[in-house]
Amino acid sequence: MKQSLSLALLLALSLAPSARAANEADYKAAYAAAEAASKEAAGMRNQWTVTVSALAAAKKAADGGDFDRAVAAAREAEALAKASIFQAVSEKETWKAMEIR
Repeated sequence: MKQSLSLALLLALSLAPSARAANEADYKAAYAAAEAASKEAAGMRNQWTVTVSALAAAKKAADGGDFDRAVAAAREAEALAKASIFQAVSEKETWKAMEIR
């Protein structure tokens, strides 16, 4: 329950709208952060497909010049990647509690 609340809070904060219009530099920074987190998750063998989809949506929006949408999608991808990392780390130990003894 506490983990679900943490994940929900992480996603909500990352999707909060910004006060100004995003530009290409904002997009590139957000995309780089999302891509790094996604690669970390992939390295843990726990990359979510929705993260990959969000990264693709960010790139598509940026290619179309919609940097607000691109930044939002990149931030969503980063939040999803971080959530998958959190899941991988927490399940690395918690599975032991579910093991039949």
